[in-house]
Amino acid sequence: MTPRIKICCISNVSEATAAVSAGASAIGLVGRMPSGPGVIADELIAEIARSVPPPVGTFLLTSESRADEVVAHHRRVHTDTIQLVDALEERDYDSIRSALPTVRLVQVIHVIDQGSVDEACAVAPHVDAVLLDSGNPNLQVKELGGTGRVHNWELSRKIVETCGKPVFLAGGIKASNVREAYERVGPFGFDLCSSVRTDGRLDPRKLGEFFESLEFRL
Repeated sequence: MTPRIKICCISNVSEATAAVSAGASAIGLVGRMPSGPGVIADELIAEIARSVPPPVGTFLLTSESRADEVVAHHRRVHTDTIQLVDALEERDYDSIRSALPTVRLVQVIHVIDQGSVDEACAVAPHVDAVLLDSGNPNLQVKELGGTGRVHNWELSRKIVETCGKPVFLAGGIKASNVREAYERVGPFGFDLCSSVRTDGRLDPRKLGEFFESLEFRL
């Protein structure tokens, strides 16, 4: 299966166009966060989302952890997918589904230890996909993505094998390690941010090199 590629931290319409032209299946648009790169205003998220042609996915990355606040955030931007980068209070996915029945939900799991595997299996039935990242929501200032660090892929493999939903792999994915990541983890897709950027801006050369590196799948 050809892995889907999501390019995250898109900062303007031009970057979205470049990502889609290179072959991205989805783009990530980062709302307010306690830390990390790529944060843009909700008005800009909405503008970029409107510019993206179907069937390319538009993911709102939200740090809101209450269902009503997640819904309110989405209604300001109108993406087709919500990426929950933190744990949802009381796992109240039903309230989001009820309010936004056509919007896909992706839950981020920050892979730290065996507890992360258990968490992924617990939330997977409530969402459309799981995304594995290398943050740490237990820090005083929560780290909810964009670290550029590789986490324990053995734990990620367990999640792929047991959670029963499509899994995106994030965290330090780049042209030089994507083949190994695909062979060791077997994800549905990959999520990239820092590895295709130079000085914070999407780099067409790095983007092209990454998609060229996916030739191993053919």
